[in-house]
Amino acid sequence: MEIGNTKINREKVANVIFYMMLLLEIIIVVVDKSDYINPLEGQLFRITFVLAVTKIILTQYSMKEWIWIFLFGVLGFISYKITGRNEILRIVAFVASCKNVELHKMIRFVFYTTLAGCLLLMSLSLAGIYGNLGITTDFGRGVVETRYCIGLGHPNALHCMFFMLAILYFYLYESKMRWYHFAAVLLLNMGLFMLTDSRTGMLITTATILLAAFFHYFPKARKNKWVYIAGILVFLGCLLLSIAASKYGLTNPLLAKLDGFLNGRILDLYWGSVNHEGTMAHWSLFSDAGNNYYFDMGFVRVFYWYGIIPAIVYFTLNIMLIWECYKKRDAMGFVMMVVLAIYTIVEAHIISVYIGRNYILMLLAAYWGDMLIPERRKGDGV
Repeated sequence: MEIGNTKINREKVANVIFYMMLLLEIIIVVVDKSDYINPLEGQLFRITFVLAVTKIILTQYSMKEWIWIFLFGVLGFISYKITGRNEILRIVAFVASCKNVELHKMIRFVFYTTLAGCLLLMSLSLAGIYGNLGITTDFGRGVVETRYCIGLGHPNALHCMFFMLAILYFYLYESKMRWYHFAAVLLLNMGLFMLTDSRTGMLITTATILLAAFFHYFPKARKNKWVYIAGILVFLGCLLLSIAASKYGLTNPLLAKLDGFLNGRILDLYWGSVNHEGTMAHWSLFSDAGNNYYFDMGFVRVFYWYGIIPAIVYFTLNIMLIWECYKKRDAMGFVMMVVLAIYTIVEAHIISVYIGRNYILMLLAAYWGDMLIPERRKGDGV
């Protein structure tokens, strides 16, 4: 009995530590979305890493799980030594620490804490206490105009966070929704567009609503493997398009024409920096410490920041994850993967130092064991 109680107490402590770590990651994300420059961000990341490692120490793993954790840890260590970036190490620790954490509970926690943080920033801005209500400038369309950010730093950031919260909302509540719930989210999306004029945010959120509604009203699609294969093809198409953009830029007439729809994202890969940092010429197996320029095309950023080998590993896991959604009949996980792939062509929101805003990592945390160790396949969760 004493041994059993000790195990239960250890699991409770581990669970508390995990949610402390997750809460801190989300607070860091919310603060980043404000106008405040956080001088302690690096130190806070170290704290979340220590908390994740502590959770790992308190958790039991099989030998095969330890082998995978070690291998990914080696990848992260190599990346850190070469580039100075610790994101891969932090991601490995986060994903491993999610064992015994129920997926829906984790996503619910992230949804409500992120929503609360965004509403707090918006309230402070509306009250005139802190944060810009709007920004008046030329947003690249040749005219000076006012767009509203309501405390979230930039109009695109405001619509981006609405999009990300919509993904989590559908993941949690799609099965219980009625037509008027879908309509309400769509109306909120259109209303927000009138404030932000973020075409990318509006379009990708609309696509999310439609794709979620498709699975809701055509439930047989959840079991149709061709739907998930189509999703994998969409992901590969997004990846190949990004690679082509980095290699050929505007020298390719099709890419030059497409760049008009992408608001100059491809142009920025070449002309956005003196050394043309977004081009394939700056890619290497494990990147370089000098590769620290920011541009919007997220798939390209993975190759540029972390290198070809980490990029191959990451994108392979993404494809495996889409297929795992088919095996788990996780249609909303599939929706998340597809819309984020499309969004990552033009926005690098999830390709950043912030774990708390890359929701793909939460799916990966729940499914990696079954993906990489097939004999332990069972229900949801790690």
